[in-house]
Amino acid sequence: MIDKLEFFIAIAREQNFRRAAEACGVAQPTLSAALKQLEESLGVMLVRRNSRYQGLTPEGERVLEWARRLVADARAMRDEVRNFRKGLSGHLSIAAIPTALPYIPVLTQAFQALHADVRVTIQSRSSAEILQALGDFSADIGITYLGTETIGRLRAIPLFTERYRLVTTKNGPAGRQTSVTWAQASRLSLCLLTPDMQNRRILDRLLTPAGMPPVACAIESDSVIALLAHVRSGGWATIVSERVAATIAAGEPFRMLPITEPDAAFQVGLVLPDRQPYPPTVTALLRVVEQLSAPV
Repeated sequence: MIDKLEFFIAIAREQNFRRAAEACGVAQPTLSAALKQLEESLGVMLVRRNSRYQGLTPEGERVLEWARRLVADARAMRDEVRNFRKGLSGHLSIAAIPTALPYIPVLTQAFQALHADVRVTIQSRSSAEILQALGDFSADIGITYLGTETIGRLRAIPLFTERYRLVTTKNGPAGRQTSVTWAQASRLSLCLLTPDMQNRRILDRLLTPAGMPPVACAIESDSVIALLAHVRSGGWATIVSERVAATIAAGEPFRMLPITEPDAAFQVGLVLPDRQPYPPTVTALLRVVEQLSAPV
């Protein structure tokens, strides 16, 4: 049954029988036969099709949710049994908001020192994409803002507090100042993350007086590197977290200015489905988080 569910998940993901078969490493007739057997065992049609994929039926959409959960649990069970004999190995996938990326080496360095045989993948995602990735099991752990927007029925573990800096150059906007207020920053030529990013929505609230439309922004990107490249040109400033500023905007030609009135701070943390048992790699990472947060 599990292998048939894996084939079904691949069909839903690829939306093409040939590509799904290639992804699963089987011949297309084998994949099609497995799908038919799964439908017969469940007594419903899961995929609308003639000679081509035409989408999931309503029953297929619901079965897909169960399939992802069952396959993820089966993989976690296999990993845990294997780890009894061989020690922890496998794969850990982390989906994180861009502003949290400079923090992740704190986790991965401590984690890999204990579990060198685990391969870690880090995905840069918006907060909404992180919730989706956790829901469809394409990520094991998320790192996002806590308490600013709903995270649904997820377990949340605080990691750090995010504060902000205006990044400019000596000859750029506010480049001669030692600090700026949020009101002053709103009047500068800013380049910011795109509105689908939760960081941008937070900044819009801080930059925009009550009852006013969001601050105009001529340059937007989902890449912090692209923003800093524009700042380097001298025509713009941007606003990033302290950790981002210290990691990739320290030193010439950049200047980092504190932003005051108000002193804004937001909590960032791990999020993961609140259902156990967790995969062994996730359990191991949670132990690392506990060790890092324990008082010295």
